[in-house]
Amino acid sequence: MFNFQKTEKKEPPKDMKEVLKELNSLDLKLKKATEELNSLKQQQGFCIQKVALSRYNPFKEAGGDQSFTFALLDKDNSGIVITSLYNRDGNRVYGKPLKKGVSEYTLSEEEKKTIEKAKNGEQ
Repeated sequence: MFNFQKTEKKEPPKDMKEVLKELNSLDLKLKKATEELNSLKQQQGFCIQKVALSRYNPFKEAGGDQSFTFALLDKDNSGIVITSLYNRDGNRVYGKPLKKGVSEYTLSEEEKKTIEKAKNGEQ
């Protein structure tokens, strides 16, 4: 990884040969920094970039919006949607993988809405 910390102070170049040597060294450092930056940009696409949370009450007999759906997506809308359904008898948690915003598992309306909120950058 490239080190951006200050280096020790050097004496100025004495002749053109030393100036060219310094320029070549700076050129190599710039190329390495550019390669690392491009690598980081590529890796960033796989990081969670879009998040949304929806709370709701799916069961009318239970009070409050204690159930929720949580969507975590990368730049390609791939990731996961997690749903927790709460009622008086217990709590159930479901996780469904997403690839480009689509799941191989059936999505509830709440999950679809939450995924859309994440895609659109809504909270």
